[in-house]
Amino acid sequence: MDRTDEKLLEEIADLHGIPEGSFNIRKNGKLLARNSDTDIEIVSKTDKDGIDIIVKPGVKNKSVHIPVLLTVGDFRDTVYNDFFIGDGAEVTIIAGCGIHNATCSDAEHDGVHTFYVGKNAKVRYVEKHVGTGDGTGKKKFDPVTKIYLKENACFTLESTQLGGVTDTDRKTFATVGKNAQLIVKEKILTDRTDRAVTDFKVRLSGRGSRADIVSRSVARGDSLQHFRSDMIGKNECFGHVECDGIVLDRGRIVSTPKIDAVSPEASLVHEAAVGKIAGEQLLKLMSLGLTETEAEAAVIRGFLN
Repeated sequence: MDRTDEKLLEEIADLHGIPEGSFNIRKNGKLLARNSDTDIEIVSKTDKDGIDIIVKPGVKNKSVHIPVLLTVGDFRDTVYNDFFIGDGAEVTIIAGCGIHNATCSDAEHDGVHTFYVGKNAKVRYVEKHVGTGDGTGKKKFDPVTKIYLKENACFTLESTQLGGVTDTDRKTFATVGKNAQLIVKEKILTDRTDRAVTDFKVRLSGRGSRADIVSRSVARGDSLQHFRSDMIGKNECFGHVECDGIVLDRGRIVSTPKIDAVSPEASLVHEAAVGKIAGEQLLKLMSLGLTETEAEAAVIRGFLN
């Protein structure tokens, strides 16, 4: 580890307190730093690039950080991470992914994450995508998330991407067992010629299973967003999908819902609303002394909060 990496590690620790628990920090396809403890173990895979994160049964109020950093162009990083969450465990997983690309070549990170969540376990998974750098090369994220929930398990996915990422194609697959619950909170902001695609496929297979997926997005400039959802109710269950978007400039948002009630006991709902910022909202804020640009920014912050 060179002095630059040491400084970077110190800055991450100051921001997130990472050394307090288990963590795995990856930079430009290589391991930068790692720590395991008795409750959460992190082990390198032997057959492909990635790690296994094992959370022991009954562990409470613990967290694990697995940030990824890319600071070079002409580079594609693919990693396979599997999470094994023991019965009755409660854990927060922070996966911050950042690309700084100041080159004319593309930089891409693709994380394939699979979660096996035991009975009565609770997981909060926070994933943030950040893109910086003035180069013409793309800053790309194409994550794949697979979630398998056993009886009474609860999984909350908080996904945030607020500008800077030029291309993303996110795929999420979930199978929800008996009395288990999936909660998704997605926030996306695109600008310029950014492109963002999110694709959810959820199977409510267990009796009493639930899913609540809410996506809030803002498309500015000439950016394009496409939200796709495919939810199947295969038992007595409840599923709700909501896609709310704001379009500015020449932006475009497409919402493609699909719900399939295989069981007569399944209750599935889809809601979608896309439009511009209401004029009365801007007028009210401008009457308080804000400029039109400041008022617009305030509305967007509130919408995505």
